Amino acid sequence: MTDQPTFLEGVAQAFREHGLTAALTALMGGSIAIAASVTRKAFTNEAMLERLDRELTTERERIDKQRGEDRRADADRPKRIETDIRAMQDLLFEAFQRGRTD
Repeated sequence: MTDQPTFLEGVAQAFREHGLTAALTALMGGSIAIAASVTRKAFTNEAMLERLDRELTTERERIDKQRGEDRRADADRPKRIETDIRAMQDLLFEAFQRGRTD
């Protein structure tokens, strides 16, 4: 298994092998790499939060639409029940009237 040196070990090794200039270059390059990584992660998280926010908004709109449809269906149900009851009353009344005239 290969042993990878840490960031500071790499800077120290560059200083020993190539001098101060290489060590400073390695330090600045490593700092830029860390900054790029942190920035990329921040933008990735921001994009993910924006996507989740859009999905949440879409889901809320879908649920609100479904609730509206359910409310309309619930409002229509008593009217249908009342219509069915009146139709049954009329049917029973007609049947009773026919039975009386016979």
